[in-house]
Amino acid sequence: MSDKPVSNVKEINISKEMRTSFLDYAMSVIVSRALPDARDGLKPVHRRILYAMNDLGMTSDKAHKKSARIVGEVIGKYHPHGDSSVYETMVRMAQDFSYRYMLVDGHGNFGSIDGDGAAAMRYTESRMSKISMELLRDINKDTIDYQDNYDGSEREPVVLPSRFPNLLVNGSSGIAVGMATNIPPHQLGEVIDGVLELSKNPDITIPELMDIIPGPDFPTGGQILGRSGIRRAYETGKGSITVRAKVTIEEKPNGRETILVSELPYQVNKARLIEKIAELVRDKKIDGITDLRDESDREGLRIVIEVRRDANANVLLNNLYKQTALQTSFGINTLALVEGQPKVLNLKECLHYYLEHQVVIIRRRTQFELRKAEARAHILEGLKIALDHLDEVIALIRRSQTGEIAKQGLMENFSLSEKQAQAILDMRLQRLTGLEREKIEEEYQALVALIQELKAILADEEKVLEIIREELMDIKERYNDERRTEIVLGGLETIEDEDLIPRQDIVITLTHNGYIKRLPVSTYRSQKRGGRGIQGMNMHENDFVEQLLTTSTHDTILYFTNKGKVYRTKGYEIPEFSRTAKGLPIINLLEVDKDEWVNAIIPVEQFVDDAYLFFTTKQGVSKRTPLSSFENIRTSGLIALGLREEDELISVKLTDGKKEILIGTQNGMLIRFPEDDVRSMGRTATGVKGITLADDDEVVGMEISDDESDILIVTRNGYGKRTKTSEYRIQSRGGKGLRTCNVTEKNGKIVSLKTVTEEEDIMLITVSGVLIRVATKDVSQMGRNTQGVKLIRLGDEEFVSTVAKVEVSEEDSDDITDEETAIEAEVVDTEE
Repeated sequence: MSDKPVSNVKEINISKEMRTSFLDYAMSVIVSRALPDARDGLKPVHRRILYAMNDLGMTSDKAHKKSARIVGEVIGKYHPHGDSSVYETMVRMAQDFSYRYMLVDGHGNFGSIDGDGAAAMRYTESRMSKISMELLRDINKDTIDYQDNYDGSEREPVVLPSRFPNLLVNGSSGIAVGMATNIPPHQLGEVIDGVLELSKNPDITIPELMDIIPGPDFPTGGQILGRSGIRRAYETGKGSITVRAKVTIEEKPNGRETILVSELPYQVNKARLIEKIAELVRDKKIDGITDLRDESDREGLRIVIEVRRDANANVLLNNLYKQTALQTSFGINTLALVEGQPKVLNLKECLHYYLEHQVVIIRRRTQFELRKAEARAHILEGLKIALDHLDEVIALIRRSQTGEIAKQGLMENFSLSEKQAQAILDMRLQRLTGLEREKIEEEYQALVALIQELKAILADEEKVLEIIREELMDIKERYNDERRTEIVLGGLETIEDEDLIPRQDIVITLTHNGYIKRLPVSTYRSQKRGGRGIQGMNMHENDFVEQLLTTSTHDTILYFTNKGKVYRTKGYEIPEFSRTAKGLPIINLLEVDKDEWVNAIIPVEQFVDDAYLFFTTKQGVSKRTPLSSFENIRTSGLIALGLREEDELISVKLTDGKKEILIGTQNGMLIRFPEDDVRSMGRTATGVKGITLADDDEVVGMEISDDESDILIVTRNGYGKRTKTSEYRIQSRGGKGLRTCNVTEKNGKIVSLKTVTEEEDIMLITVSGVLIRVATKDVSQMGRNTQGVKLIRLGDEEFVSTVAKVEVSEEDSDDITDEETAIEAEVVDTEE
């Protein structure tokens, strides 16, 4: 035997050992601590807290119990970590500014939005909230799997039944090793509606889901700027959104302004925000604030910022947005565990994995109830046999020496199972009465029907989905509330200070496929009529410019759609593009529906009381409504007028209530009548008949009459003319009108009707995007029943799509002369 000592030292590769150990640690953190499960939206610590509270009977209908008792139960049985980490998690679950729907009902000091910490766990009391009980509903019906706890002495759930989609509803945040999750909370009713729609249509797209779930909904409210970040996050699982405080500016009787903050961005510390504003004022980085107060109370949050008399509140507010947490970014990273593996999920996948989980829950619950019903029915069958052979059963029991002998006798003589025989021996004598025998029969028949129903559910996937829908609708009815966070459009990129934006005349164009842009009006310079024009926009196939108007960057732009709805932005909120760029899709600027498009745009400088909007539809219906009715327009738009079946809104004009109206049709008819022939109506009214149309005719334009202006007609094939307004006598509304243009195959049907003066230019846009600017004084003045002169030379299969007026500026006074492309006007007079 060797005397050499046995060595316990084991040689290993340090690089390999470090790699293996680190990966084991990383996966432990990822799976067991930092990331939520996609099915119930809970991390292990949250799940263990709720399970422990449920196990202790601390439900929402019981009295609050000391938080220390709950924390002790959690760390003793399920979560072998520090008590402070468990308590801090429980505190967040009880804070109305941290959780959209609180999972813990706290009693005592659980901290504040100012960053104050909660009282020690020995002072506070807790119990489950009502909605958190829905996460554990049916947990005792074999709906989920269990696993051993850290020391194998207890069993804990792998996942909770989660009867509502908690992952999206309350969101989650956590930092693992090499990855992190940050899922924002959402509005309960919207997420449930999304699950319901997915259950009915598995092929639903994410844009369609976004019609149901428009975006996150934070417990502290606030505003989300734009939809692009939300769309990116919902489509890819990652994105960034800009969240802004809800602010109003009030003007006092003495003329001074006050900024009132009533809602903050999610996770912003109010006390730290106020300190930051005070620092900026002290360091003179922000000027104009005379007083800063926190007037928050039980009724809600309220920060008051007094503005100096000579300071502009809007300028000041935008500086605060730029330099403080009144505006923050929220980085969305929808990372969750799917079958134990971390995965970045898009919106549809979040709903899909939850729905899959619920299908499993309902099937397992149904199988549990089926087994229970079949076991009870089996016992009742034995009791029925005993009652049918009562005398023989009693005699057998009386002559048996022991209970075991009696049981064996029953099993042999009546072909009973051991459980049935034992149930007969355990039966009380009162069950032998006639009434009790009837109850046994009724119970048995009810169980037979229940068993058939449960088996039918297990055999039909659609019935399972229908149960899920019914139960989700029940939760929605009981717990749904109003959306708190508003999604506003317009501030899609950077904050722009309106008072610092130069007041500039701009041209706004909108294409048929819905691309909008703005550019300076000086981009286009005048050409002689008949010129070939310059390329106004690079168009894609089947797209063309449909609307063009001139306005100011500071004007409010009202957008009226074919469905009779109205939306609004500021002129500067429309992105500026180059002359040849196609622009921004208008769906990124306005919340228009898929089958809705903008067909009338008008600028408003001020919403005064004595101004009106005059509407005309394709079927000749007209309406007049006070402009002030449109001052406050929601992000989702407002109804501008009620439309009859198959009718569309064609034109809207701003008036003073004392004008004369001109309505023109594509077949060359025009009517002139006083505006007050149409009485003032409410915003949602339908209107009255403005012009009587022939069967094959429709309205193409509506204008305000002006004796100093001419009526400009432009046809599809590029012909146009000016006619004096005085040539059209005033009629009563609802008539057929007078002939305004001789419509022939050569000049084509009318595409536009405008009132113009010789001091204005007009812009003509063709379907291919070619644009020409012509001085109206170069368009011949002619009688009513004429074809007009050629205004633009058109290529093959090209025609005029729309026309707009442009004011002549001083820098445009020198006309561009193009001798090669100028053509002589051709005037074709016909008999009236």
